[in-house]
Amino acid sequence: LYVLLAAAIINFCGDVIMVPNSNPWVGGAAGAAWATVFSQYGALIMFWRWMTTRPKVGVDKGQGLKLNWKKLGGMFGSKKHDNIINEEDETKRVDVTQGIMELTGTSAEGKSRRKQFRAFLGSKNLLKGIRLQSSYESLHSAKEDRPAIVKSSPKTRGFLADGKLTLRDYLSVSKIDAPTAKEFAPFVIPVTTTSIGRISGYIAMSHVASSTLGTFDMAAHQIIFSIFCCLTPIVDALSQVAQSFVPSIHGIKAKSEARANALRKTINNFRKVGACFGVLLVSLVSMIPLISRYFTSDPLVMQKVNGAIPGVALFLIVNGLMCAGEGSLLGQKDLVFLRNSYALFFFTVPAYMLRLKYRALAGLQTVGIGTMWAAFATYNVIRTTIWHARLAQLQRRTNREVQ
Repeated sequence: LYVLLAAAIINFCGDVIMVPNSNPWVGGAAGAAWATVFSQYGALIMFWRWMTTRPKVGVDKGQGLKLNWKKLGGMFGSKKHDNIINEEDETKRVDVTQGIMELTGTSAEGKSRRKQFRAFLGSKNLLKGIRLQSSYESLHSAKEDRPAIVKSSPKTRGFLADGKLTLRDYLSVSKIDAPTAKEFAPFVIPVTTTSIGRISGYIAMSHVASSTLGTFDMAAHQIIFSIFCCLTPIVDALSQVAQSFVPSIHGIKAKSEARANALRKTINNFRKVGACFGVLLVSLVSMIPLISRYFTSDPLVMQKVNGAIPGVALFLIVNGLMCAGEGSLLGQKDLVFLRNSYALFFFTVPAYMLRLKYRALAGLQTVGIGTMWAAFATYNVIRTTIWHARLAQLQRRTNREVQ
């Protein structure tokens, strides 16, 4: 998070410095692009230093215990001596000979001391002193037996230190660990098709907006898409969290009713969280009319932006459920189903967008930014429905295994 924050600061500073520049190579849109490049390289350097630098190991050093025995009444030893016992100076000698002679003898000099000692034996100070001494000895013994506490550090910190991995290792085929690569091989095609399938719709929408719609619609699409890209990462992490939790339950080899119930409850919990995030995102989308004036001063562009809000809201209200379903399917290693689904979406979503372009150019349909986002939102609703229908099917299959 620190690296991402630092990269964002670098990007912001680069925008402030470079965008106002009049030079076409380093100012304006080019300046914004250069600022983004610098921020990414800055993040790369910080990540590289994090992975190649070992953390410093620290030991927790507790504070020494100090007891002042003068609080017990000053019964032992002369007032001229320092009667403080502490952990740092346990071997300090105290001469108590004179005090003992006065307490046990009959001399006139010790009369007041003997009287004070008898009063002390009948007071609460004696029990207080015993408790303090017992506590001191217990803590001192525990500290001697206590092992050093080493500060924990993230596992990724310094795992590339000591030359474990070099640039040549990336380029050398002989360095590939075949068993490890074999374990990851089943994920390559599904994850790749998932990533490509998710961005194909964005590319198709941008193409239709730039090649078919007017200048105002294109400007409105850029504003809406920028806000959309700021909101979607809020729930993207839900898919990754589901991929972390679900495998620990699904991977249990023993088929039992407890396993089936735990899997069902876990997925339902992710659904609840996804639904809550959907409501949160829609509440943020409802604020777009209030903030759109900060992106443009043209009333027609703002009107076009407001026309796309229903489609964006419909997309985002189910996006949390979509991410929860997708992560749960990946956690159950339903890779073939996801691969086939996204392969289908990769062709169908752009095909429908291109169909809108054809109908707009032919004058058969009035196509605007609102039409595009409504179609894209419909795709997300269909995708979400398919994910959770598949999860329900897998849950029924799991329940049958324990019956």
